[in-house]
Amino acid sequence: RWSAVLPPCQRRPMARIAALLLLPVLIESAFSISFFLPVNSRKCLREEIHKDVLVTGEYEISEQANTKTNLKITDSSSHTLYSKEDATKGKFAFTTEDYDMFEVCFESKSPMGTGRVPDQLVNLDMKHGVEAKNYEEIAKVEKLKPLEVELRRLEDLSESIVNDFAYMKKREEEMRDTNESTNTRVLYFSIFSMCCLIGLATWQVFYLRRFFKAKKLIE
Repeated sequence: RWSAVLPPCQRRPMARIAALLLLPVLIESAFSISFFLPVNSRKCLREEIHKDVLVTGEYEISEQANTKTNLKITDSSSHTLYSKEDATKGKFAFTTEDYDMFEVCFESKSPMGTGRVPDQLVNLDMKHGVEAKNYEEIAKVEKLKPLEVELRRLEDLSESIVNDFAYMKKREEEMRDTNESTNTRVLYFSIFSMCCLIGLATWQVFYLRRFFKAKKLIE
C-alpha cells in the first residue's frame, strides 16, 4: 500500500505528467460504440486482450415490437464467456484465461421481414484492465485516502504498461527466432539447389561427351 504524501504544489504537475504518459493506455483499455442493428441480422466486434485481464461491459439495446436480440461473447475457440437471450440492457464481466481474440456479437431475430421493422440502436461500453477496476469500491474496502487511490491507479497503469512492453519484447523475440530459422532453411535449400544444379550440369557434360564420341564427332 502506498503511504507517501506529497505537498499540494507537487501533486498537480505529477498528475499531469502521469496523465500524459498513460493516456494511450487509457484509450486502448476502454471504448464506447453505438451502431444500428438491422432486423434479422448479426453484427460482431472483435478485440485482442491479454491474459488474466478483467473485462467489464455495459450494453443497451432499443426495444422493437416482435424483435428479439441475443448477445453472445466468445473467444477464438468458440467458448462462450457470456450469453443473454432477448437482451435489452445489462452488464457483463469476465477474466481472460489467455491472450486471445474475443468476439462480442449481437443478433436480431424477428418473424417480420426486413424493412418492416426499424433498426435497433445498440450502445456498448467496454473496459478492460485498469479501467475495469472499481477503485471506489477498493477505497471503501481498504479505507484508502483519495491520494492513495490515485497512486494505486497509477501503480496499476504502470504495471499494465510494463506487461505490455514485456509482451511486445516476447513477440519480438519470437519473430526474430522465426526469421532466423527461416533464413537458415532458405540458406540450406539454396546450397542444396546449387549442389543439384552443379551435379546436373556435370552429368550433362559427361553424357554429351559420350554421345559425341559415339557419333564420332569428337575424339
